[in-house]
Amino acid sequence: MRIRHKPWAKPELDACAFCVKSAKEQRGHWRALFPADQPLYLELGCGKGGWISQAAVACPDINFIALDIKNEMLALARRKLSAAFEAADRPVENVRIAIQNISLISEAFAPEDRIDRIYINFCNPWPKGQHKKRRLTHPRQLEQYLTFLNGELWFKTDDDELFEESIEYFRETGFTIRYQTRDLHASGWTENFVTEHEKMFSDEGKKIKFLIAVPQNKEAAEHGTVLSH
Repeated sequence: MRIRHKPWAKPELDACAFCVKSAKEQRGHWRALFPADQPLYLELGCGKGGWISQAAVACPDINFIALDIKNEMLALARRKLSAAFEAADRPVENVRIAIQNISLISEAFAPEDRIDRIYINFCNPWPKGQHKKRRLTHPRQLEQYLTFLNGELWFKTDDDELFEESIEYFRETGFTIRYQTRDLHASGWTENFVTEHEKMFSDEGKKIKFLIAVPQNKEAAEHGTVLSH
């Protein structure tokens, strides 16, 4: 999604107490940013903050990091987070936001960061063949995530082709699909925060696809079960 330059975005982020000024400088030390030692979840491509502003407030026992590549998007996410925590009458303690090019994610995260869960919500499907390597689920991305992922990856999309090809990407890269559904809203799955985009896609008649993938070594250790609907 293209968004016009907003001159107010960077100053807002610079003044934000829960915005990390340099993701690369934080590599290997993300957990030290949070007052409580809790599971650490990472959202890749948070956009305007529709998902993270719900999740971080609803789950105070989880620490969250939300990344985006654009100041303008991250500034809008900052506003949504601030409003959500203000409505909940709580300080913003369990979430940090940062600018980061996700194609270079290994520059910002190290094995020591031990991310317990990665979320990829409605990322750009990049449908053209020469652009598919830009997908956040492409094998060259998944291989980077494996270096610091300590648990699961949750992936949600409205795009059929992206979903089907991503299933193969996960398998090729050493992940096991623990759960998958091609119609999330009819599946009975309840652990879901519905964002504005998700509602829009659903109202258009598009079925929401969802899966949970885990590195094969972790799946074997936990004896997980693969489910599908």
